[in-house]
Amino acid sequence: MLTASIVSEITTSDFLTEQQITFFNKNGYLHIKGFVSRQDVQLFLVEMQRIEAHFIAENVDKINGTPIKYGNDETGQRIVQRFAFSSLFSPVLHEFLQDSRFQDLTQLLQPYEGRIGEEEKDGLVINHYVRTPESNFSRMGWHTDSPRDLFLGQRIRPMLNVGLHLDDCPMTNGGLRVLPGTHKQSTLLTLFRKRQFVDHRPDPREVGFDIEAGDLTIHNGSLWHRVQQSPHVGALSRRRVMYIPLVTGEYQRKTADSKTPFYHRFASKVIG
Repeated sequence: MLTASIVSEITTSDFLTEQQITFFNKNGYLHIKGFVSRQDVQLFLVEMQRIEAHFIAENVDKINGTPIKYGNDETGQRIVQRFAFSSLFSPVLHEFLQDSRFQDLTQLLQPYEGRIGEEEKDGLVINHYVRTPESNFSRMGWHTDSPRDLFLGQRIRPMLNVGLHLDDCPMTNGGLRVLPGTHKQSTLLTLFRKRQFVDHRPDPREVGFDIEAGDLTIHNGSLWHRVQQSPHVGALSRRRVMYIPLVTGEYQRKTADSKTPFYHRFASKVIG
């Protein structure tokens, strides 16, 4: 497996240079070190815990049609594994989405116009992975994000998967893997190069990341990627990631009356 650390880690002082844009267009991903400070990471974790306590106390099952996924941590305590529309419950996270650097990232979607979709699709998503002996879902097979548009009856549009990492996660602890350049493939290969979500096999061309809390990873939605299982069980396996919603196309705000998209029901059967 290749490492991304030599070729793609570019500090925020050089945020979105011509070098970064060229690298992204060729390979379909970027790894930006220290996008936020560890102090900010701790602030976001506090907000995450506060929202989680609210969801659990109120037994919230959906937000704007998007299911909230629950599970248990290494101590058996109930946790939220997948938050949706998190910034709608936190002024701190709402303010974070106003960071001008996110707007800068929309140029990676050109010639399409991108925007922060705070109230679209699933909004600001937070994922909390922790592997326990009872875990049914501690890894995610190869997939692209593009089929979501097809499930919604739309043609595939450019999108960015933008993750702010809240835990240290070296490659040895599992985590994100990508196949560079596969965002330029045909629609047929975008859908069928591998068995979506089912194929977990390592690929000799894949790239992994040595991630520290506060890092940002960005990849094209049509890029094949997977999440490698942690070799650890319990606290050492923990990975918490916030996904910033950068979208294109017609504005489609979600409300409490929004229906659950088909791909959420499909995903629960495949990877739940």
